[in-house]
Amino acid sequence: MITKHMIRTLMIETPTVPGNLGKVATAIGVMGGDIGEVETVKVGPNYTMRNITVQAENEEQLQEIIQAIEALGEGIRLHTVSDEVLSAHEGGKIQMKSKMPIRTLAELGRVYTPGVADVCRLIEKEPEKASIYTTISNSVAIVTDGTAILGLGNIGSVAGMPVMEGKAALFDQLAGISGIPILLDTSDPEEIIRTVKHISPGFSGILLEDIGSPHCFDIEDRLKEELDIPVMHDDQHGTAVVTLAAAISACKSAGLDLKEAKVGQIGLGAAGVAICRMFMAYGVKAVCGTDKSEDAMNRLAQYGGQPLGSIKDLMDTCDIVISTTGVPGLIKKEDVRKGQVILALSNPKPEIEPEEALQAGAAYAADGRSVNNVLGFPGIFRGALNAKSKKIDHEMLVAAAEAIASCTKHGDLVPQPLDADVHRAVSAAVERAAAGK
Repeated sequence: MITKHMIRTLMIETPTVPGNLGKVATAIGVMGGDIGEVETVKVGPNYTMRNITVQAENEEQLQEIIQAIEALGEGIRLHTVSDEVLSAHEGGKIQMKSKMPIRTLAELGRVYTPGVADVCRLIEKEPEKASIYTTISNSVAIVTDGTAILGLGNIGSVAGMPVMEGKAALFDQLAGISGIPILLDTSDPEEIIRTVKHISPGFSGILLEDIGSPHCFDIEDRLKEELDIPVMHDDQHGTAVVTLAAAISACKSAGLDLKEAKVGQIGLGAAGVAICRMFMAYGVKAVCGTDKSEDAMNRLAQYGGQPLGSIKDLMDTCDIVISTTGVPGLIKKEDVRKGQVILALSNPKPEIEPEEALQAGAAYAADGRSVNNVLGFPGIFRGALNAKSKKIDHEMLVAAAEAIASCTKHGDLVPQPLDADVHRAVSAAVERAAAGK
């Protein structure tokens, strides 16, 4: 989902008097900051030193938070403000390392020349043996042209490299997959398709990442058609999988039958259209959508969805409303109907705050802070690779969404994204769905 916040760690000293930490937290909250981790660094004879991680929307809000803390007085002191995000990225987040030690000439001969020639000859005669004797069977290319990086837009593929490294790190940690970033210096669909086809022999899957709309649709469709390995555009289908999982959980909490409900999608970009398709694949009988773009509305109709003329039309008729526009405050409190489920998923500011939607009568409301694609893509590809599947289809994606929902505690929207059990469940569900074909 779209994210546009900055993260800083504040080292704050408070006198050992009850309520001082609460004063600091209140000052941060009043200025609109979001507190993450609170770590006690040192407990002195009459003071406590803590590192408090704070999220702010921009530099101006961060400065307001700092000034509010400094104005507290009473011995409360702000010592340092650290940008730990930048520090964590120094030198990059991934590396390629050998799995085997090469300490002797005998070991050199086995892993390189002359011994490697025998392996090459074997693969020449039996190409399928590459899946046994190389890393190809466990490697996924993470391909971007840099045209839709997070919520930052078209900033170029090199500027998007930290995102691709993050995907690779998550692939490794959560699914044991080698994710290899591939940065493209073109956004021409034909060139992208041709390039990916040329590099595809070195991989068992292609994850398209942060490729803008509408050219992302054609690129994914063509690559799925022309390659015999799984291809998935994460901004479309990864988002759609986690959104479907969230809707399943929300409907359980609200007492709604999702398949019998009328679902409305506000915003029909790459994620919005994919969400509509995912809900239809799940079995929802009535899926509607609205967007300012006529092309987007036509695309929804081509996939079997029902275009609606306005947000008000959608709010008046739909039981479940999902929004991925990136426009804060787009949904008005007076437009919410009693009993609706509202998932306003744009970050950091949703289309309507959950509290407002609930006050207006919504049966369930949530924003997109917990709806993270990381819940989907590692397990989806792990399951597809385990099954040696040549594609990732909607049946496999629905299985992934149902697995995520099954791991969600009652009252929560989705599980904790780093829970290894969730990723194992997604992988197993996708593998079963692929094997059942």
